[in-house]
Amino acid sequence: MQNTPKSLRLQIALFGRVNAGKSSFLNLITGQQTAITSEIAGTTTDVVEKAQELLPLGPILWIDTAGFGDESELGEKRLLKTRQIIDRADIALLICQGDKIEAPEQEIIDLAAARNLPLIKIFNQADKYKVSASDGIKVNSLDLNSRDEVLNRLKAALIAVCPDDFLNAVPLVGDLAPEHSTVVMMIPIDYEAPKGRLIMPQVQAIRDCLDHEQSVLAVKETDYAAALQNFKTPPALVICDSQAVDKMVEMTPPEIKCTTFSILMARFKGDLGKMVRGAAMLNHLKDGDKILIAESCTHHAVEDDIGRVKIPNLIRKKTGKNLQIDHVSGCDFPTNLSEYKLVVQCGGCVINRREILSRIYKCEQAGVAITNYGVCISELKGVLQRVIEPFGEVYDNYIQTKQK
Repeated sequence: MQNTPKSLRLQIALFGRVNAGKSSFLNLITGQQTAITSEIAGTTTDVVEKAQELLPLGPILWIDTAGFGDESELGEKRLLKTRQIIDRADIALLICQGDKIEAPEQEIIDLAAARNLPLIKIFNQADKYKVSASDGIKVNSLDLNSRDEVLNRLKAALIAVCPDDFLNAVPLVGDLAPEHSTVVMMIPIDYEAPKGRLIMPQVQAIRDCLDHEQSVLAVKETDYAAALQNFKTPPALVICDSQAVDKMVEMTPPEIKCTTFSILMARFKGDLGKMVRGAAMLNHLKDGDKILIAESCTHHAVEDDIGRVKIPNLIRKKTGKNLQIDHVSGCDFPTNLSEYKLVVQCGGCVINRREILSRIYKCEQAGVAITNYGVCISELKGVLQRVIEPFGEVYDNYIQTKQK
């Protein structure tokens, strides 16, 4: 449980007005003093996260947030952080003072509804307020002896609203090759590779293959051609780093399916079909158009960084246009999306699927195309059709669109 990445946990966020008892409720269900509590309104001033194993749901992440209705000098900045959590939460818990639903609570309900975010109402301080509503869970967060009872009722409610894409998640790789077949992974070991280890998508892909009874052969790009010659039975699938996709396609026989780690992440974390459609915008850019490159992690950019150097250079070289290319990193995502013609999102290995889908939704609302690193690079290098062959419906739709 402790080794499960945050991006793969079910993320459950606690929202409510200031002093509604969010932190007290978090402490009750975790069974420890996870968050500081007091009778002073606005005690929680920033996001508090707590990882936990909650059977039968498995590894989850509780997220405590600053309260709505904070009228202090920093209240609006605290609320900005809280609203950002709505974009990444898989389930929202609305902590109410009794069953009071007023402006702060209604704003949270409306924000959740706009994002199709499941919401469970927690009627806190039920011993103090006369709670007549029946569409939530009645609790007294300060009654520590009630923890087991409250936790059991909460588990049942969470299971009832848990998103299907968490309970029945699409495999990262496992469904793309038969059991007992071999998957080749072309993994570059260069100055960008972390010393002594592999990057997260590579590790996750290896584990997913093993979980689906598949063998994995990992090679550097310089050894790939020789490795193919050693196979008596060709591999069922080849996966490479996006930056070597053109070389991989050139060396891979047409009867062997191939793709990239980043394209796998586009399907696993978001919506591959929409990312593929978004890449078409690369062929319609004009002088002066703005592009946003969104890097979800906050790694130190190296001299030839993929997001800040390589992709911008590839786009400018392919289009021949004078473009403005902006960058954001971490959880930052601008509100002025309508200014952009295209958003290029990274693979998103450090954030959860809900946040990627939220970014796709925001782009759709703003009328902006969105793609991801692997899809973008494959389109720019002219091999996108080849590397989406393993993804049946996405591939068929792509071919039909090209024919039209």
